[in-house]
Amino acid sequence: DEDNVIPILSGSYFEDDIVSRFVEFVKVTFGEETLSENLEYIAETLGRKGSETAKETIRRYFINNFYKDHLQTYKNRPIYWMFTSGKQKAFNCLIYMHRYDKTTLSRIRTDYLHELQDRLGTERKSLVDVIEGDYSTKEKSQSKKKLTSLDKQIDELKKYDEVLHHMADMQIDIDLDDGVKVNYGKFEGLVAKI
Repeated sequence: DEDNVIPILSGSYFEDDIVSRFVEFVKVTFGEETLSENLEYIAETLGRKGSETAKETIRRYFINNFYKDHLQTYKNRPIYWMFTSGKQKAFNCLIYMHRYDKTTLSRIRTDYLHELQDRLGTERKSLVDVIEGDYSTKEKSQSKKKLTSLDKQIDELKKYDEVLHHMADMQIDIDLDDGVKVNYGKFEGLVAKI
C-alpha cells in the first residue's frame, strides 16, 4: 500500500479503513479459506465484548489499545506515529515513519481531516434539524446530547486543523539517522505524547 496514512477514528467515519487493511493482511498472510476463523480467533484474543463482531473488536483494539501496545513494544520509540486531535479523539491516524515525506501532513489534512470535518458538519446539521423539528422529546433530548459532544469534536478539529495547516506549510523533513525522539518531537501538538 502506497499510502502511509491510516485513519483510525473514534466515530463511524472511515471506520472500515484500518479494519479492512488488517483483514486484507490476514487474508494474504493466512489465506482466504480460513479468514473468518482467523478473525474470530483474533477477536477472542483481543477480548471480545458482548455481542461485538470480530471486526468491531479489532476496530476497538486499534482505537483504544494498539498505540499503547506499540509504544510498549518499541520502548517509546514508535515506528508508527499517532497523529491525534486531542482529548475528544475526534481525529486519530497512524503514519509509518519510514514512509513519511514532507507532503504527508498536507495529505493528512486534505484527504482525511477535511473530509471528516465535512461529515461532522453534515451530522451537526441533521442533529439541529431534529432539535428544531417535529420530533419527540426523547429524540430531541438525544440529539441535544449528541450535538454537545459533536460541537466539542468540531471545535477540537478546527484548532487541530490550524496547527496542522501551519506545520504542513512548513514541509517538515525528517532524518531517520536522528532517531525517533528527535523526529517525533518535530510534530509536537499534532501527535500523541510518548
